[in-house]
Amino acid sequence: MFIRCAFFKGKIKSGMEEAFHAHWQENLVPLWGAFPKLLELRVLREVESDDPESPFPLVMAMKFATRDDIAEALASDTRWASKETSKKLFEMFDGHVIHTVFAADQFDPIG
Repeated sequence: MFIRCAFFKGKIKSGMEEAFHAHWQENLVPLWGAFPKLLELRVLREVESDDPESPFPLVMAMKFATRDDIAEALASDTRWASKETSKKLFEMFDGHVIHTVFAADQFDPIG
């Protein structure tokens, strides 16, 4: 499995927290969830961190079976619609987004 993450590194602009979260929930989750070959979508909101100087108020993680599936998703019309819809989100955010692909191994808990 492969996980493609978007790490929002920075801070939501003061007073924009509610609008920021409403925008991705209402406008981006439907697009993110429509990427071709997507197996799972997770959106993480930072609650606490041991490094308050490097906040990640939002992380989006998409799970795919193969790297080719990621390439297909990134070439899709859905991606371009997502990028366009994300522009409003970035207006409410001071920081940048880091996209990273991870090879993922999954293990069941022991005991």
